[in-house]
Amino acid sequence: MKRAYLRYREAIDQRLKKAFMQENEILLAAKWIADSLSQNGWIYTSGTGHSHMMAEEIFYRAGGFARVIPLFDQDLMLHRCASGSSIIERKEGYAKGLISPFPITSKDIFILASNSGINAFCIDLALEAKKRNAKIICITNLKHSKTIPSRHSSGLKLFQVADLFLDNCGEVGDAVIEMDQLDKKVGATSTVIGAALLQAIMVQATEMMLKNGFTPEIFHSSNDEKGDIENRALVMKYRNSIPSL
Repeated sequence: MKRAYLRYREAIDQRLKKAFMQENEILLAAKWIADSLSQNGWIYTSGTGHSHMMAEEIFYRAGGFARVIPLFDQDLMLHRCASGSSIIERKEGYAKGLISPFPITSKDIFILASNSGINAFCIDLALEAKKRNAKIICITNLKHSKTIPSRHSSGLKLFQVADLFLDNCGEVGDAVIEMDQLDKKVGATSTVIGAALLQAIMVQATEMMLKNGFTPEIFHSSNDEKGDIENRALVMKYRNSIPSL
C-alpha cells in the first residue's frame, strides 16, 4: 500500500478535479461578486469551527479584495473553547445578534462555509441575510449534509437555503484516509478544497471586472515596503466599515 501522505495527495487531487467541474457554479458566483463589487457592494463571509478559516481565507489577504467583511465571533471559533463552539453553533437565534449591526443590502454577497451545513447558526445567518436580499453563496459537503439530519427547527440545511452552493466533494465525516490500526479515518479535505474553490471564484471575479473596465481594490502583501503603504491606505479608508480591520 502507498504511504499515507501519497494517498492523501491522491484524495485531494481527485476532489479538486471534481470540485472544479462545477464550472457553472464557479462562474455564476464570480459574476455575482464582480457585479457586487462593481456597484460598491460588500462581500460578507462567515463560518464556524474550522470553517471560519474560509472567512479568513479571503479577508485582509494578499491578492484579495478589500471590500470583504468577515463576521468573526470568538465563541464560535476554536481558540477560546473548541467544545463550547460546537454547542453555540447549534443554538437558534445566536446569528441574529451577530448580523444585526451590519447594513446588508441587495448589492451584497454573503459567503458561508459549513462542511456539514446542518447547524442552526449557519442556517439562521443565511436566512437573516436573505431577508435583506443579499445573495447567499455557500460551500458545503453535499454528501455529508444529505446524510445527517438538520439541527434547525425548519428542517432545512444550508445548501437548501443558499441561492447557490458549491460542493467541496468531501466524505461523510470529512476525513478520508483509512488505516488498519484505526477505527477512524484521518486527513480532512474540506479546508483544502474549500479554500481552492474560494480563490478560484475570486480570481474569476477579478477577470470579469477587469474585462468590464472596473479595477477592484486589492490588498498587497504586507511583507514588502510597497505593500505597507498601499494597505495602510485601504485600512484607513475602510476601518470604520470593517470592524476586524
